[in-house]
Amino acid sequence: MFDFLKKKNDDSNIVTTNETLDRDEIEPESQPVRSGESVTGVQKEVTRADVEQEFEDRFTRINKEVRDGLSIVKDLPKSVSIFGSARLLPAHPMYVKASSLAKKISEEGFAVISGGGPGIMEAANCGAKEGKNGASVGFNIKLPYEQHPNTCATHTLDFHYFFSRKLALTFSAEAYIYFPGGFGTFDEFFEILTLVQTKKIEQVPIILVGEDFWRPLDALIKNLLRDTYKTIDVKDTDLYLITDDEEVIMNIIRNAKMRIE
Repeated sequence: MFDFLKKKNDDSNIVTTNETLDRDEIEPESQPVRSGESVTGVQKEVTRADVEQEFEDRFTRINKEVRDGLSIVKDLPKSVSIFGSARLLPAHPMYVKASSLAKKISEEGFAVISGGGPGIMEAANCGAKEGKNGASVGFNIKLPYEQHPNTCATHTLDFHYFFSRKLALTFSAEAYIYFPGGFGTFDEFFEILTLVQTKKIEQVPIILVGEDFWRPLDALIKNLLRDTYKTIDVKDTDLYLITDDEEVIMNIIRNAKMRIE
């Protein structure tokens, strides 16, 4: 299934578990010097050519990240994407649960896709690797702090842009599972929720694990958005499920429809 990932491609930053990606391999984006800024004491105005070159450079990088990410996803027969905080350590109950659940998902033959970093992402990749029947994929984001690739992902790809990484993380998964997390996890949750609500994608299982964490948000959504301001429909709160029951989650995943979009 992953023959094309057995060695690093000349035109790709895809690596396998036996390789490490040089974090300097992709050059930082060139930033045009703005009016009033100086480089070695020389003032430089931004020109039209600077703007056009910046556009071309960014377009090339975006195109490459999207292509490389989807080239991995397209060879996964079925997958589940797991999201959650990078800050939850191995001793945390949610880390333990994420690892346990990912192992069960892998044993059912699903690939497990995570954000490739530490915390819940590491737990998901390590559990999937232990389960052995499904691939353990990590789509890492290059940040100046906190985020670093975990060692349990059997197939990894580094991203510069959050949006291209998120596309790879969410494209065509049979289910989405969200553990407690911060702004990034909320962003990933609400984007999928919005895509289902607006019928941009078909309805797909959206499962929130960690009842103590998610119930207050659920109450806010129902009381403020649904009942007070009426900014969502009554049925919109049925688009996600909050549960800590692993057997309930596994039954949902086993019965999930295969997706192609």
